[in-house]
Amino acid sequence: MKNRGKVLVGMSGGVDSTVTAILLQKEGYEVEGVYMKLHHKPGYHEENFTKAQRVGDYLGIKVHFHDLSKSFDEQVYRYFVESYKEGLTPNPCVICNRTIKFGKMIEFADSLGIEKVATGHYLNCDGEYIYAAEDPSKDQSYFLCEVRKEVLPRLLFPLGSWIKEDVKAYAANIEVLQDFATQKESSEICFVENSYDEVLARHMDIDIPGETIDIDGNVVGTHKGYMHYTIGKRRGFFVNGAHDPHFVLAIKPEQNQIVVGTKEKLEENAFEVKEINLFDDLHVFRCDVKVRYRTHAVPCHVVIEGERAKVTLDEPVFGLAHGQIAAFYDKDRLLGGGVIC
Repeated sequence: MKNRGKVLVGMSGGVDSTVTAILLQKEGYEVEGVYMKLHHKPGYHEENFTKAQRVGDYLGIKVHFHDLSKSFDEQVYRYFVESYKEGLTPNPCVICNRTIKFGKMIEFADSLGIEKVATGHYLNCDGEYIYAAEDPSKDQSYFLCEVRKEVLPRLLFPLGSWIKEDVKAYAANIEVLQDFATQKESSEICFVENSYDEVLARHMDIDIPGETIDIDGNVVGTHKGYMHYTIGKRRGFFVNGAHDPHFVLAIKPEQNQIVVGTKEKLEENAFEVKEINLFDDLHVFRCDVKVRYRTHAVPCHVVIEGERAKVTLDEPVFGLAHGQIAAFYDKDRLLGGGVIC
């Protein structure tokens, strides 16, 4: 088999990254693995690095242990905490992909003299653009909308054309992976054990009761502390004499207030985006936009002026949250994204 060169695979000890390493080796790549320690959850890394090493032994490849916890803390974890402190709704996975997985991991590959980098993400990449995965229920292209354009030629995503159930079935037929194939999938932010509140409470007092106000500024009730809420939430606060369901429309951290109203008040037809990252030199264009990971894409018109973009929607969205990520698509091709402001 022709040697296709070296590739560094991010190995988490899970099924997806493990199958990624196996597939690339079968394709003729000289594979090395790297387990990246990102946080300090007790026992987490010992267990998962042991799994990654088992796979390394099975494949006959070296698996590096790379401690990136300091960089992760500074660039991802603190961003998460400070965003909630400012009344924003962050997306730490998007920031992690930009700065750590396809930032620091690229730097580590450089230190090893390895050109290509791969992960078990469900998406496709042709070296110039990123595309949605074959399996729409697992597509993770949204989370890479802020990745730097210059790293795209170096990225490999073997699972982009796979269906998740087929990956599990493939893993179940490999002896070293049989207990991996039945393990519970991680669907939460990696450093969150139980809830966001639990993480935030380690750094500040989040249980300071405050005022619930309407859109005219009238006090209509109380809440248990503004950091317990995100835009669109409909429970956990009190509204005097309300007959219709009320939702959080806005958060005022300086006053420890939340603004509430009925569902139609959540409707938005336009918004602005900052920290724009595009894979093409675009200024005025039409596309589809996703304003959260688990939402459908909405047709829109985008005008970039300076460091911000104005996004005008063809149909309204509900619960638009400042701090969340807007990802732009041309059909299944990811154009880039930015932070909703």
